[in-house]
Amino acid sequence: MGSAYVVGTFDTKGEELLFVKNVLESAGVSAKVVDVGTGGMGQHGGVDVSASTVAGFHPTGATAITGVKDRGSAIGAMSLAFEHFIEAVKNDVAGIIGIGGSGNTALITPGMRRLPIGIPKIMVSTVASGNVAPYVGPNDIAMLYSVVDIAGINSISRLVLGNAANALAGAIRFRLPSAEGKQLPALGLTMFGVTTPCVDRVVDHLRSKYECFVFHATGVGGQTLEKLVDSGRLVGVIDSTTTEIADLLVGGVMSAGEDRLGSIIRTRVPYVGSCGALDMVNFGNIDSVPERYRSRKLYVHNPQVTLMRTTREECARIGEWIAHKLNACEGPVRFLIPEKGVSAISVEGQVFHDPGADNALFDAIQDTFHKTDRRQLLRLPYAINDPEFADALVKNFEDIARR
Repeated sequence: MGSAYVVGTFDTKGEELLFVKNVLESAGVSAKVVDVGTGGMGQHGGVDVSASTVAGFHPTGATAITGVKDRGSAIGAMSLAFEHFIEAVKNDVAGIIGIGGSGNTALITPGMRRLPIGIPKIMVSTVASGNVAPYVGPNDIAMLYSVVDIAGINSISRLVLGNAANALAGAIRFRLPSAEGKQLPALGLTMFGVTTPCVDRVVDHLRSKYECFVFHATGVGGQTLEKLVDSGRLVGVIDSTTTEIADLLVGGVMSAGEDRLGSIIRTRVPYVGSCGALDMVNFGNIDSVPERYRSRKLYVHNPQVTLMRTTREECARIGEWIAHKLNACEGPVRFLIPEKGVSAISVEGQVFHDPGADNALFDAIQDTFHKTDRRQLLRLPYAINDPEFADALVKNFEDIARR
């Protein structure tokens, strides 16, 4: 089974770390306290893995932490050391729980993200009630708000930390049984509300052959897709909805980062892509749209999401970016262009209908794209949500998957 790893800075959170360890062991789970403190490298009573041991996993050695006077730099170096430590011991990690404030949360969660999806991960943090995306990323980390500062055991912290420890113990002890029947190979797909009919039809065609994982293209969705491809969990990708690239290049709030399509390049998995929702950039409520964009064509998708139509110039830049990424792919690639519209609201008669902008996107992809025997570009006379376009995505994926 391995052990539950209880992680924090022992010089400031020793009482709390030992309390969590005791709750875990009372629940029948072996537990190890891991010290990631930078204030002192001595061995503390009750610590199973000392801070100096963790520091030794830094790529340049423990002096990267002990030789630094600036606290922020030392924490950053210890965080990197902890990542490498977790990589080395991950086969022994049955689950992990971290406790602390903003500094400890930033230090510990990168190491948690090194663990495979499915290994229980809980971070009890004073910042867990705010924006946790920088800590969680595309990972299954459960963030639990500490309610009070983690500064000793009291009537509130005892309950919160105890619940967190018991939750981890339950996740470790009561593993889900293996799925019954034959395990299908896993396929990754991307979807947005405005491309749902397309993806639903693709899934209907392929669900008997593949376990279909659909990722909502909200930034984290694309990052999660990329992580699962890199980890070898997916045998192929149908990336119909590449809208996160528009947010990356134009400044929206749903960017998946510069590494979008990076895993396809690295792993060479079979890939079929398209231009889904590249007619839009995402912002929050209408008041959150930057001043420089207030005169643009905006569409209130719901009270919390405002969409902005991409221009010809932006579409050309997006198309070139995509094509350059695809040109770096050495695995089997098909990229399909829906000439009649890239989303439900860009077809004729809808609010984002703009053939000039769409054609700028399509032409930029075509002009920059380098065709090879393994890398093909197809322009089709359909909108992305037309059944014929979904069928073409399926046909092209099955073709390259067979090869």
